[in-house]
Amino acid sequence: MLAAGFALGNIPLMRDIVFIEPKWSATIRSIALVIILTRAGLGLDPVALRRLKGVVIRLAFMPCVAEAVAAAVASHLLLGFRWEFAFILGFALAAVSPDITVPSMLRLQKKQLGTEQGIPTLVIASSSIDDVLAIGVHAVLLGVAFSQGGLAWKILQGPVEMIVGLAFGIVFGMLLWYIPVTGKGQANQQRFMLLFAAGLFAMFASRGVHLSGAGAPGCLVLAFVTGIGWRNKAASKEEDGVNNLFAIWWQLFQPFLFGLIGYEVNVGAIEQRTVGIGVGILAIGLFVRSLTVVLATLGGGFNFRERIFITLAWLPKATVQAAIGSLAMDMAREAGLATETEVGLQILTIAVLSIVITAPLGSAAIEISSGRLLRKPVRTSDDKASVA
Repeated sequence: MLAAGFALGNIPLMRDIVFIEPKWSATIRSIALVIILTRAGLGLDPVALRRLKGVVIRLAFMPCVAEAVAAAVASHLLLGFRWEFAFILGFALAAVSPDITVPSMLRLQKKQLGTEQGIPTLVIASSSIDDVLAIGVHAVLLGVAFSQGGLAWKILQGPVEMIVGLAFGIVFGMLLWYIPVTGKGQANQQRFMLLFAAGLFAMFASRGVHLSGAGAPGCLVLAFVTGIGWRNKAASKEEDGVNNLFAIWWQLFQPFLFGLIGYEVNVGAIEQRTVGIGVGILAIGLFVRSLTVVLATLGGGFNFRERIFITLAWLPKATVQAAIGSLAMDMAREAGLATETEVGLQILTIAVLSIVITAPLGSAAIEISSGRLLRKPVRTSDDKASVA
Protein backbone atom coordinates (compact mmCIF):
# COMPACT_ATOMS: atom_id res chain seq x y z
CA MET A 1 0.00 0.00 0.00
CA LEU A 2 2.93 2.33 0.63
CA ALA A 3 4.14 1.77 -2.95
CA ALA A 4 0.61 2.20 -4.34
CA GLY A 5 0.17 5.52 -2.53
CA PHE A 6 3.61 6.65 -3.69
CA ALA A 7 2.65 5.85 -7.31
CA LEU A 8 -0.64 7.74 -7.03
CA GLY A 9 1.12 10.78 -5.67
CA ASN A 10 4.04 10.91 -8.09
CA ILE A 11 2.97 9.56 -11.50
CA PRO A 12 1.64 12.72 -13.23
CA LEU A 13 -1.41 11.19 -14.94
CA MET A 14 -2.49 9.30 -11.81
CA ARG A 15 -2.07 12.34 -9.56
CA ASP A 16 -4.29 14.35 -11.91
CA ILE A 17 -6.99 11.67 -11.77
CA VAL A 18 -6.80 10.93 -8.03
CA PHE A 19 -6.63 14.01 -5.82
CA ILE A 20 -6.82 13.57 -2.05
CA GLU A 21 -7.70 16.63 0.00
CA PRO A 22 -4.84 17.17 2.52
CA LYS A 23 -7.25 17.83 5.41
CA TRP A 24 -9.12 14.57 4.78
CA SER A 25 -5.83 12.71 4.48
CA ALA A 26 -4.62 14.13 7.80
CA THR A 27 -7.95 13.28 9.46
CA ILE A 28 -7.87 9.65 8.32
CA ARG A 29 -4.29 9.28 9.50
CA SER A 30 -5.23 10.77 12.87
CA ILE A 31 -8.06 8.25 13.26
CA ALA A 32 -5.59 5.45 12.50
CA LEU A 33 -3.28 6.87 15.18
CA VAL A 34 -6.13 6.79 17.72
CA ILE A 35 -6.62 3.09 16.96
CA ILE A 36 -2.90 2.40 17.41
CA LEU A 37 -2.75 4.30 20.69
CA THR A 38 -5.87 2.64 22.06
CA ARG A 39 -4.62 -0.84 21.23
CA ALA A 40 -1.27 0.00 22.85
CA GLY A 41 -2.96 1.25 26.00
CA LEU A 42 -5.22 -1.79 26.29
CA GLY A 43 -2.20 -4.05 25.75
CA LEU A 44 -0.33 -2.76 28.81
CA ASP A 45 -0.85 -5.19 31.69
CA PRO A 46 -0.41 -3.36 35.04
CA VAL A 47 0.30 -6.62 36.89
CA ALA A 48 3.06 -7.52 34.45
CA LEU A 49 4.43 -3.97 34.60
CA ARG A 50 4.77 -4.19 38.40
CA ARG A 51 6.69 -7.43 38.04
CA LEU A 52 9.03 -6.24 35.29
CA LYS A 53 12.67 -6.87 35.96
CA GLY A 54 15.31 -4.23 35.50
CA VAL A 55 16.33 -5.58 32.09
CA VAL A 56 12.83 -4.95 30.69
CA ILE A 57 12.75 -1.40 32.00
CA ARG A 58 16.21 -0.76 30.55
CA LEU A 59 15.27 -2.32 27.22
CA ALA A 60 12.08 -0.25 27.02
CA PHE A 61 13.66 3.13 27.74
CA MET A 62 17.37 3.14 26.98
CA PRO A 63 17.38 2.19 23.25
CA CYS A 64 14.44 4.46 22.45
CA VAL A 65 15.97 7.52 24.09
CA ALA A 66 19.46 6.76 22.75
CA GLU A 67 18.27 6.41 19.15
CA ALA A 68 16.11 9.53 19.41
CA VAL A 69 19.01 11.61 20.74
CA ALA A 70 21.45 10.24 18.13
CA ALA A 71 19.03 10.93 15.24
CA ALA A 72 18.24 14.39 16.63
CA VAL A 73 21.89 15.40 16.90
CA ALA A 74 22.62 14.01 13.42
CA SER A 75 19.66 15.83 11.81
CA HIS A 76 20.58 19.08 13.57
CA LEU A 77 24.15 18.89 12.30
CA LEU A 78 23.54 17.41 8.84
CA LEU A 79 20.19 18.95 7.83
CA GLY A 80 20.20 22.08 9.96
CA PHE A 81 16.96 21.22 11.80
CA ARG A 82 16.02 23.37 14.77
CA TRP A 83 16.39 21.32 17.94
CA GLU A 84 12.66 20.87 18.50
CA PHE A 85 12.20 19.47 14.98
CA ALA A 86 15.36 17.40 15.33
CA PHE A 87 13.89 15.65 18.37
CA ILE A 88 10.50 15.31 16.67
CA LEU A 89 12.30 13.32 13.96
CA GLY A 90 14.33 11.42 16.56
CA PHE A 91 11.32 10.15 18.49
CA ALA A 92 9.38 9.46 15.27
CA LEU A 93 12.18 7.10 14.25
CA ALA A 94 12.81 5.63 17.69
CA ALA A 95 9.68 3.47 18.02
CA VAL A 96 9.81 -0.20 17.01
CA SER A 97 7.01 -1.67 14.90
CA PRO A 98 4.51 -3.71 16.96
CA ASP A 99 2.92 -5.10 13.79
CA ILE A 100 6.22 -6.79 12.88
CA THR A 101 7.83 -7.51 16.23
CA VAL A 102 4.85 -8.89 18.17
CA PRO A 103 3.65 -11.48 15.59
CA SER A 104 7.26 -12.63 15.14
CA MET A 105 7.65 -13.14 18.90
CA LEU A 106 4.36 -15.04 19.08
CA ARG A 107 5.61 -17.40 16.36
CA LEU A 108 8.80 -17.97 18.37
CA GLN A 109 6.71 -18.83 21.42
CA LYS A 110 4.90 -21.50 19.42
CA LYS A 111 8.25 -22.90 18.29
CA GLN A 112 9.55 -22.63 21.88
CA LEU A 113 12.59 -20.69 20.71
CA GLY A 114 14.03 -18.56 23.49
CA THR A 115 11.03 -19.19 25.73
CA GLU A 116 13.11 -20.66 28.55
CA GLN A 117 15.05 -17.39 28.71
CA GLY A 118 11.83 -15.39 28.34
CA ILE A 119 13.02 -13.57 25.23
CA PRO A 120 9.68 -13.37 23.33
CA THR A 121 7.88 -12.09 26.43
CA LEU A 122 10.69 -9.63 27.11
CA VAL A 123 10.55 -8.17 23.60
CA ILE A 124 6.73 -7.93 23.54
CA ALA A 125 6.50 -6.20 26.93
CA SER A 126 9.36 -3.82 26.22
CA SER A 127 8.15 -2.91 22.73
CA SER A 128 4.78 -1.75 24.08
CA ILE A 129 6.45 0.61 26.56
CA ASP A 130 8.94 1.72 23.88
CA ASP A 131 6.09 2.75 21.57
CA VAL A 132 4.19 4.54 24.35
CA LEU A 133 7.32 6.52 25.26
CA ALA A 134 8.15 7.50 21.66
CA ILE A 135 4.59 8.52 20.75
CA GLY A 136 4.00 10.42 23.98
CA VAL A 137 7.22 12.45 23.82
CA HIS A 138 6.72 13.07 20.09
CA ALA A 139 3.25 14.50 20.75
CA VAL A 140 4.51 16.86 23.45
CA LEU A 141 7.38 18.04 21.22
CA LEU A 142 4.92 18.82 18.43
CA GLY A 143 2.92 20.98 20.80
CA VAL A 144 6.04 22.87 21.86
CA ALA A 145 7.31 23.31 18.27
CA PHE A 146 4.07 24.85 17.05
CA SER A 147 3.28 26.88 20.16
CA GLN A 148 2.41 30.48 19.38
CA GLY A 149 2.85 31.82 22.89
CA GLY A 150 5.82 33.50 24.54
CA LEU A 151 8.94 31.83 25.91
CA ALA A 152 7.33 31.08 29.29
CA TRP A 153 4.41 29.29 27.62
CA LYS A 154 6.73 27.32 25.35
CA ILE A 155 8.59 26.09 28.43
CA LEU A 156 5.38 25.22 30.30
CA GLN A 157 3.33 23.92 27.38
CA GLY A 158 4.89 20.44 27.30
CA PRO A 159 4.23 19.65 31.00
CA VAL A 160 0.78 21.29 30.82
CA GLU A 161 -0.23 19.18 27.81
CA MET A 162 1.03 16.02 29.49
CA ILE A 163 -0.95 16.81 32.67
CA VAL A 164 -4.10 17.59 30.67
CA GLY A 165 -3.76 14.34 28.73
CA LEU A 166 -3.20 12.30 31.89
CA ALA A 167 -6.15 13.94 33.64
CA PHE A 168 -8.47 13.34 30.68
CA GLY A 169 -7.42 9.71 30.39
CA ILE A 170 -7.84 8.98 34.09
CA VAL A 171 -11.23 10.68 34.46
CA PHE A 172 -12.85 9.32 31.31
CA GLY A 173 -11.16 5.92 31.76
CA MET A 174 -12.69 5.56 35.22
CA LEU A 175 -16.04 6.67 33.82
CA LEU A 176 -15.92 3.84 31.29
CA TRP A 177 -15.57 1.33 34.15
CA TYR A 178 -19.28 1.79 34.75
CA ILE A 179 -20.65 2.64 31.30
CA PRO A 180 -22.14 0.50 29.88
CA VAL A 181 -23.23 -2.01 32.53
CA THR A 182 -21.25 -5.25 32.22
CA GLY A 183 -23.21 -8.28 31.09
CA LYS A 184 -25.93 -6.38 29.28
CA GLY A 185 -26.57 -7.11 25.61
CA GLN A 186 -24.14 -5.70 23.04
CA ALA A 187 -21.73 -4.67 25.83
CA ASN A 188 -18.65 -5.27 23.67
CA GLN A 189 -19.91 -3.06 20.87
CA GLN A 190 -20.97 -0.33 23.31
CA ARG A 191 -17.62 -0.41 25.10
CA PHE A 192 -15.80 -0.23 21.78
CA MET A 193 -17.85 2.71 20.52
CA LEU A 194 -17.50 4.66 23.78
CA LEU A 195 -13.75 4.06 24.05
CA PHE A 196 -13.20 4.88 20.38
CA ALA A 197 -15.31 8.04 20.62
CA ALA A 198 -13.47 9.19 23.74
CA GLY A 199 -10.12 8.61 22.02
CA LEU A 200 -11.21 10.57 18.96
CA PHE A 201 -12.45 13.37 21.21
CA ALA A 202 -9.09 13.50 23.00
CA MET A 203 -7.16 13.67 19.73
CA PHE A 204 -9.25 16.27 17.88
CA ALA A 205 -10.47 18.37 20.81
CA SER A 206 -6.91 18.84 22.06
CA ARG A 207 -6.02 20.38 18.70
CA GLY A 208 -9.11 22.56 18.84
CA VAL A 209 -8.00 24.13 22.12
CA HIS A 210 -4.37 24.42 20.94
CA LEU A 211 -3.08 21.68 23.27
CA SER A 212 -2.29 19.17 20.56
CA GLY A 213 0.34 17.42 22.67
CA ALA A 214 -2.37 16.26 25.10
CA GLY A 215 -4.16 14.08 22.53
CA ALA A 216 -1.78 11.12 22.29
CA PRO A 217 -1.11 10.78 26.06
CA GLY A 218 -4.85 11.16 26.64
CA CYS A 219 -5.66 8.26 24.30
CA LEU A 220 -3.00 6.04 25.83
CA VAL A 221 -3.94 6.71 29.45
CA LEU A 222 -7.66 6.45 28.63
CA ALA A 223 -7.23 2.94 27.20
CA PHE A 224 -4.84 1.88 29.98
CA VAL A 225 -7.11 3.05 32.82
CA THR A 226 -10.18 1.57 31.13
CA GLY A 227 -8.39 -1.77 30.81
CA ILE A 228 -7.51 -1.76 34.51
CA GLY A 229 -11.17 -1.32 35.46
CA TRP A 230 -12.31 -4.08 33.13
CA ARG A 231 -9.74 -6.50 34.56
CA ASN A 232 -10.66 -5.66 38.16
CA LYS A 233 -14.36 -6.18 37.37
CA ALA A 234 -13.53 -9.60 35.88
CA ALA A 235 -14.68 -8.39 32.48
CA SER A 236 -11.95 -10.23 30.60
CA LYS A 237 -14.36 -11.47 27.93
CA GLU A 238 -15.56 -7.93 27.29
CA GLU A 239 -11.97 -6.69 27.16
CA ASP A 240 -11.01 -9.38 24.65
CA GLY A 241 -14.09 -8.52 22.60
CA VAL A 242 -13.15 -4.83 22.47
CA ASN A 243 -9.57 -5.70 21.55
CA ASN A 244 -10.86 -7.84 18.70
CA LEU A 245 -13.07 -5.01 17.43
CA PHE A 246 -10.14 -2.59 17.46
CA ALA A 247 -8.05 -5.19 15.62
CA ILE A 248 -10.73 -5.39 12.92
CA TRP A 249 -10.83 -1.61 12.55
CA TRP A 250 -7.03 -1.54 12.37
CA GLN A 251 -7.12 -3.97 9.47
CA LEU A 252 -9.54 -1.54 7.79
CA PHE A 253 -7.48 1.61 8.39
CA GLN A 254 -3.99 0.14 7.93
CA PRO A 255 -4.08 0.20 4.09
CA PHE A 256 -5.38 3.78 4.13
CA LEU A 257 -2.64 4.83 6.56
CA PHE A 258 0.24 3.44 4.52
CA GLY A 259 -1.32 4.46 1.20
CA LEU A 260 -1.85 8.06 2.32
CA ILE A 261 1.67 8.24 3.73
CA GLY A 262 3.06 7.15 0.35
CA TYR A 263 0.82 9.68 -1.41
CA GLU A 264 2.20 12.55 0.69
CA VAL A 265 5.81 11.87 -0.37
CA ASN A 266 6.28 14.25 -3.31
CA VAL A 267 9.48 13.33 -5.14
CA GLY A 268 9.58 16.66 -6.95
CA ALA A 269 9.73 18.57 -3.66
CA ILE A 270 12.46 16.44 -2.11
CA GLU A 271 16.12 17.26 -2.49
CA GLN A 272 18.34 14.32 -3.32
CA ARG A 273 20.59 15.19 -0.40
CA THR A 274 17.64 14.67 1.96
CA VAL A 275 17.38 11.04 0.88
CA GLY A 276 21.10 10.37 1.19
CA ILE A 277 21.48 12.20 4.49
CA GLY A 278 18.24 10.62 5.71
CA VAL A 279 19.65 7.14 5.17
CA GLY A 280 22.75 8.23 7.06
CA ILE A 281 20.69 9.58 9.98
CA LEU A 282 18.72 6.34 10.08
CA ALA A 283 21.94 4.30 10.08
CA ILE A 284 23.44 6.40 12.90
CA GLY A 285 20.29 5.99 14.99
CA LEU A 286 20.12 2.24 14.44
CA PHE A 287 23.81 1.82 15.25
CA VAL A 288 23.41 3.68 18.55
CA ARG A 289 20.21 1.75 19.31
CA SER A 290 21.95 -1.59 18.68
CA LEU A 291 24.85 -0.74 21.00
CA THR A 292 22.38 0.41 23.66
CA VAL A 293 20.35 -2.82 23.38
CA VAL A 294 23.50 -4.85 23.97
CA LEU A 295 24.26 -2.77 27.06
CA ALA A 296 20.65 -2.83 28.31
CA THR A 297 20.54 -6.64 28.25
CA LEU A 298 23.68 -7.03 30.36
CA GLY A 299 22.89 -8.82 33.59
CA GLY A 300 19.73 -10.36 32.14
CA GLY A 301 21.05 -13.89 31.99
CA PHE A 302 21.41 -13.92 28.18
CA ASN A 303 24.41 -15.18 26.26
CA PHE A 304 26.00 -13.14 23.48
CA ARG A 305 24.02 -14.85 20.68
CA GLU A 306 20.72 -14.12 22.43
CA ARG A 307 21.66 -10.48 22.96
CA ILE A 308 22.43 -10.20 19.24
CA PHE A 309 18.99 -11.62 18.45
CA ILE A 310 17.27 -9.12 20.75
CA THR A 311 19.19 -6.37 18.95
CA LEU A 312 17.88 -7.61 15.57
CA ALA A 313 14.32 -7.86 16.96
CA TRP A 314 14.57 -4.19 17.96
CA LEU A 315 15.22 -2.91 14.40
CA PRO A 316 11.93 -3.02 12.38
CA LYS A 317 9.97 0.19 11.95
CA ALA A 318 6.63 0.61 10.19
CA THR A 319 3.33 1.27 11.95
CA VAL A 320 4.28 4.07 14.33
CA GLN A 321 6.37 5.86 11.71
CA ALA A 322 3.44 5.73 9.28
CA ALA A 323 1.11 7.12 11.95
CA ILE A 324 3.21 10.00 13.31
CA GLY A 325 5.77 10.67 10.57
CA SER A 326 3.54 13.19 8.81
CA LEU A 327 2.16 15.04 11.84
CA ALA A 328 4.75 17.83 11.78
CA MET A 329 4.01 18.48 8.09
CA ASP A 330 0.25 18.39 8.70
CA MET A 331 0.42 20.90 11.55
CA ALA A 332 2.76 23.21 9.63
CA ARG A 333 0.57 23.06 6.55
CA GLU A 334 -2.55 23.82 8.61
CA ALA A 335 -0.82 26.80 10.22
CA GLY A 336 0.38 28.10 6.84
CA LEU A 337 4.08 27.88 7.76
CA ALA A 338 6.04 27.32 4.54
CA THR A 339 9.47 26.70 6.08
CA GLU A 340 8.14 24.31 8.71
CA THR A 341 6.08 22.49 6.05
CA GLU A 342 9.31 21.85 4.11
CA VAL A 343 10.98 20.54 7.26
CA GLY A 344 7.90 18.39 7.91
CA LEU A 345 8.22 16.89 4.42
CA GLN A 346 11.85 16.05 5.16
CA ILE A 347 10.80 14.35 8.41
CA LEU A 348 8.11 12.41 6.54
CA THR A 349 10.60 11.37 3.85
CA ILE A 350 13.04 9.99 6.41
CA ALA A 351 10.19 8.21 8.23
CA VAL A 352 9.16 6.55 4.97
CA LEU A 353 12.78 5.57 4.31
CA SER A 354 12.88 3.92 7.74
CA ILE A 355 9.82 1.85 6.83
CA VAL A 356 11.09 0.85 3.39
CA ILE A 357 14.54 -0.13 4.70
CA THR A 358 13.98 -1.64 8.14
CA ALA A 359 10.57 -3.33 7.86
CA PRO A 360 11.57 -6.03 5.34
CA LEU A 361 15.17 -6.33 6.56
CA GLY A 362 14.18 -6.48 10.22
CA SER A 363 11.44 -9.04 9.62
CA ALA A 364 13.80 -11.23 7.58
CA ALA A 365 16.55 -10.88 10.20
CA ILE A 366 14.22 -12.10 12.95
CA GLU A 367 13.01 -15.10 10.95
CA ILE A 368 16.46 -16.14 9.68
CA SER A 369 18.42 -15.63 12.88
CA SER A 370 15.94 -17.03 15.42
CA GLY A 371 16.75 -20.67 14.65
CA ARG A 372 20.50 -19.98 14.81
CA LEU A 373 20.73 -17.68 17.81
CA LEU A 374 17.99 -18.92 20.16
CA ARG A 375 17.72 -22.14 22.15
CA LYS A 376 14.83 -24.50 22.72
CA PRO A 377 14.11 -25.75 26.27
CA VAL A 378 16.28 -28.70 27.23
CA ARG A 379 14.15 -31.72 28.14
CA THR A 380 15.40 -33.57 31.22
CA SER A 381 15.10 -37.28 31.83
CA ASP A 382 12.18 -36.61 34.20
CA ASP A 383 10.36 -34.73 31.42
CA LYS A 384 10.90 -37.62 29.02
CA ALA A 385 9.68 -40.13 31.59
CA SER A 386 6.54 -38.10 32.29
CA VAL A 387 5.77 -37.93 28.56
CA ALA A 388 6.28 -41.67 28.25
